[in-house]
Amino acid sequence: MSKVSISGFTFIRNGTMLGFPFVESIESLLPLVDEFVVAVGRSDDDTLARVRAINSPKIKIIETVWNERMSDRGFVYAQQKMLAQYACTGDWAFYLEGDEVVHESELEQIRASVELHHDNPAVEALVFDYLHFYGTPDYISISPGWYRRECRLIRNTIRSYAPDGQYWLVMHQHKRPRNPHGALVKAHIHHYGWVRRAAYMQAKLDQVAKYWKGSTVPTINYADFDPQAVTPFKGTHPAVMSHWLATEAEQSIAFNPDYQLTSKERKYRMSMALERLTGWDLSRKHFKLVA
Repeated sequence: MSKVSISGFTFIRNGTMLGFPFVESIESLLPLVDEFVVAVGRSDDDTLARVRAINSPKIKIIETVWNERMSDRGFVYAQQKMLAQYACTGDWAFYLEGDEVVHESELEQIRASVELHHDNPAVEALVFDYLHFYGTPDYISISPGWYRRECRLIRNTIRSYAPDGQYWLVMHQHKRPRNPHGALVKAHIHHYGWVRRAAYMQAKLDQVAKYWKGSTVPTINYADFDPQAVTPFKGTHPAVMSHWLATEAEQSIAFNPDYQLTSKERKYRMSMALERLTGWDLSRKHFKLVA
């Protein structure tokens, strides 16, 4: 038995209505962690019942009520994320969003990376490569407009907080908050949010807009997208996702040949060309690699 303990955690609300593979997400991580904390917001569907039905002694449920008045840049997601993290008791805390899944073949590598860096205080977090699926489970994004790496495991013994649901900042010696100092895990997070059925994705974006004042909600049409920003996926999906991918994900896509690129997409095309010439990675990063 390893001396290093790992807590998993997440938050979810209306997960069924919004098409999240949240049960699969939790189940993918259970073999690795000593406990899994789930902050379940008061929902209009069976989200809480489905979390309970996982029926694992590792799961700790916190029932929450979201602050409907909080509409400042998605900070309500940060609040829910931290409610779950603050209940974690492990040496390390592993955060998964409700549409993120870990592959069973990489669990040993993740554990080995935790063991490797545990006694090195310079490493505050572990950084994962991302597979952002788009349109169908057969395509992944290669655009620098999508973060290619992100921290998902952080020491639970340092002062960290989340300004939103995606990333952490670290408070160090009462100075300004900074990005965590991290090491690469050489493992992947499989992100399935953008392959759920379009109606589910539209409902999810409508919800996000409630908590992001001033945002404009686009109408979802997966076909209206830069085809140069994706590439065929050559790997395998986590086994736990097989049923969800067959029943809840979009199964085909034909990119619209008449689609006019947005200014951002044109910028990202130029960035991809520069990346090919230089070998640089121009995607956004919320960490500093130190090992």
